[in-house]
Amino acid sequence: MLKAIITLIAVLMVLAGVILIYDARIITKKFFGFGDQNEGSSGLKILGFLISIIGGLILYFNF
Repeated sequence: MLKAIITLIAVLMVLAGVILIYDARIITKKFFGFGDQNEGSSGLKILGFLISIIGGLILYFNF
C-alpha cells in the first residue's frame, strides 16, 4: 500500500514538473506581476525540471 502511495506521489510530481515546464510563460503572466517575464518563466522552467527529475528518481528507485 505504501509503495502505491509513493508511486502516485512521484507520478504527480513528474506531472507537475512537466506542466511547469510547458506552461511557464502563461503561469508567469497570470500569477506574477514583475516586468521581466523571461526571468520568471526561466525560473519556473528550472523548477519544473528539478521537480520532474526528483519525481522520476523516486519512481526509478521505488522497489
